[in-house]
Amino acid sequence: QVQLVESGGGLVQAGGSLRLSCAASGRTFSGYAMGWFRQAPGKEREFVAAISWSGSNTYYPDSVKGRFTISRDNAKNTVYLQMNSLKPEDTAVYHCAAGSVYYSAGYYLDREYDYWGQGTQVTVSS
Repeated sequence: QVQLVESGGGLVQAGGSLRLSCAASGRTFSGYAMGWFRQAPGKEREFVAAISWSGSNTYYPDSVKGRFTISRDNAKNTVYLQMNSLKPEDTAVYHCAAGSVYYSAGYYLDREYDYWGQGTQVTVSS
């Protein structure tokens, strides 16, 4: 089992920045790929970013590429999501997830992740 706890969400104006953190405990954090997903009210869960277990590979959808950066510190069992140039459409609950992902396309799929945090609310005002 891996327990995940997100923090760092909040209210920010459009154009602003936030950094989300996800602290992991339980089984070996460094062995898992980590991802961030978000879900807005009335919408399906959406992939935001992912990072391989080593940190050497990162993945983003076009909607956040160039604005968001995922990173991890395996010594601290923590993954981060730096979000810059935020837009109102980025408003959602952001969840981190951990999984054993073995192929590139899998990083984008929520079904490939086994453990999920409760989420942190991000609200971007216009």
